[in-house]
Amino acid sequence: MNEPPPPPPSRPQPPSPASARPSEFVQALRGLRVWDPQVSALPLFDPAAAPAEPVSLFAAWFGEVVAAGEVEPHTMSLATADAEGRPDVRTVMLHDVDARGWHFASHAGSRKGRQLAARPYASLGFYWPLLGRQVRVRGRVTVEPAEVAHADLHTRSTGALAAALVGHQSEVLSSYEELEHASEAAWARAEREPDVAVPSWTAYVVEPDEVEFFQGDARRRHVRLDYRREGDRWATELLWP
Repeated sequence: MNEPPPPPPSRPQPPSPASARPSEFVQALRGLRVWDPQVSALPLFDPAAAPAEPVSLFAAWFGEVVAAGEVEPHTMSLATADAEGRPDVRTVMLHDVDARGWHFASHAGSRKGRQLAARPYASLGFYWPLLGRQVRVRGRVTVEPAEVAHADLHTRSTGALAAALVGHQSEVLSSYEELEHASEAAWARAEREPDVAVPSWTAYVVEPDEVEFFQGDARRRHVRLDYRREGDRWATELLWP
């Protein structure tokens, strides 16, 4: 009588994700605290008392984070999309906020400038960790007249003008020495010609159709108030965190 063949030797099974020891990087991440109440208490936000439109609320929040000592609160993430619809994001500076929208500037020939020329729609993101606040803005992007961009650039520092004069943003750089030489020449020209025109410098406005305000809560009961444009008015609704 033939005996059945012996079972194949069992292979050691890799540890399950739940039992695997986290890497040092993951352990470091898990050790970071978010909105530590021992450092600062998060403010309360009553959405029922919010204004009927988002710009005045943004201005109020911005003033409060500046007073709290937030570092560079005027920096924001700017998201655009390329020809294949793939998202692209970078950090830029806010230049103004008014009834039209959120203003910033860049070179028209940069990657973001080219993407906005082809698909004039963008998202902005602000994060102010000292007060546990975020603001998200989405809307169509319009280009300001050339004289507006010129005035915007020439109210800024000599360094900003020199950087604009260097140009070539997002193009391939052959060596750092090439950048050093171009920067030195641009600084000299900016000091010599403080009103020099930079044709590629472009002023943009994100005209919002949606603005969301996020107020963090230490117990994770975050408040999210979303403004959506409906014709010539704004509708608001709360969102689950």
